[in-house]
Amino acid sequence: MTATLDPPRTHGLLDRRYALATVGSTSLVFLAAFEALAVTTVMPIVTADLGGRALYSLAFAATVAAGVVGMVVSGAWADRQGPRRPLLVAIGVFTAGLAAAGLAPSMVVFVAARFLQGLGAGGITVALYVLVAHVYPGALHPRIFGLFAAAWVVPSMVGPFLAGLVADVLSWHWVFLGVVVLVAAATAVTLPVLRTMPPAAGDRAPARSGDGRRVAAAVVVAGAAAVLGLTSELPDWRGWLVAAVAVTLVAATVRTLLPAGTFQARPGLPAAVLLCAAAGATFFSTEVYLPLLLHDGYGLPSWLSGFTLTVGAVAWAAGSHVQSRLPAGVGHGRVITAGAALLLAGAAAELVTVLLRPHWVFAGAGWLLAGSGMGLMYPRVGTLVLARSAPGTAGFNTAAKSISDAVGASVALTVSGLLFQSLAVAGEHASYAGALILSTLLGVAAVAVARRIGD
Repeated sequence: MTATLDPPRTHGLLDRRYALATVGSTSLVFLAAFEALAVTTVMPIVTADLGGRALYSLAFAATVAAGVVGMVVSGAWADRQGPRRPLLVAIGVFTAGLAAAGLAPSMVVFVAARFLQGLGAGGITVALYVLVAHVYPGALHPRIFGLFAAAWVVPSMVGPFLAGLVADVLSWHWVFLGVVVLVAAATAVTLPVLRTMPPAAGDRAPARSGDGRRVAAAVVVAGAAAVLGLTSELPDWRGWLVAAVAVTLVAATVRTLLPAGTFQARPGLPAAVLLCAAAGATFFSTEVYLPLLLHDGYGLPSWLSGFTLTVGAVAWAAGSHVQSRLPAGVGHGRVITAGAALLLAGAAAELVTVLLRPHWVFAGAGWLLAGSGMGLMYPRVGTLVLARSAPGTAGFNTAAKSISDAVGASVALTVSGLLFQSLAVAGEHASYAGALILSTLLGVAAVAVARRIGD
């Protein structure tokens, strides 16, 4: 009777019962995203200062690889004991990585610190999703995941500038050490929420006999993903050979980390997890060439060609907000399919830009569509994953979603990069066309998978 009389208008993310969880969790997402983007800005300064230019790529690959392991460990732990302990430990590991990076005396120590950051960030992501399942009613899941999406997008607009400013005014060390203080503040806000949960809050799922096997699989997938990130350093056929071995290893191993039926796009949860791979692959394999295309093909200044990425980021945030305000009767499947269609339209627009050479504004408009599509899709996919998770499986399924996203993007970036290099002998036009044909085909696959999800 109480639930019947509780009007929907009283349910808001900043209501007294949810305010601390909303502010604390969103702040943690924002800081993890900020750090991921800020590092790109200061890495040239770091490598020059520490004398480790040869380890430049490894500093990024180590973080991505560690994130996969952190997701799996955190997911299994959260399913067994609830999100409290996994989240606090993940925050501690992430903070240790920040401090070690800020104080690193050598590039080797810095790379190790980046590994810790990735391990902690991966754990934080999954634990926060499980926290959402425990704290918020299902009706608020699209809104909180929309807020998380915005917290990932906003740093793409302000992160590089702030990181550069801090590095110039103070030093690159404070790009890491300063975030330690902010993480501590966000954790302090979240602690009252975590204290209301007993150590084994939630489903109290028993330890699974396959947990160790899944962690081992995560290590293998992480290693293969790191190798994929380094294939650009290999010329000619050697890059293709190493990539083929790494992709084969990922495909053979990652099954253990995904729901049954994912590769077959089985309707419901498996299709939702697979969509993350297809959508992430489409978006990021297109985005990486857009500024270069506008700079080289149209002669735009770097600030203007890069501004198109900001347009996509703003559109992503706007799409996230729109999906959170849609009527409850609009099913997840319809919203996700519409988002996938917009993403495909955006990728196809960049291919048309290469083939037909319209005004460069056409490419920018296309990227606005792609960003809007991602904003519509991703919060709804997160909502659906939790809704379709049986008791004691939210951590596993959330980790699977994040791993699918990371692996899909990593494989697509590797293959598109090798295509771009290999087709360079036929001219610049062929390089762009080959890479963007691939991303458009991936967009077609994303729409096909989205249609199988259902509501």
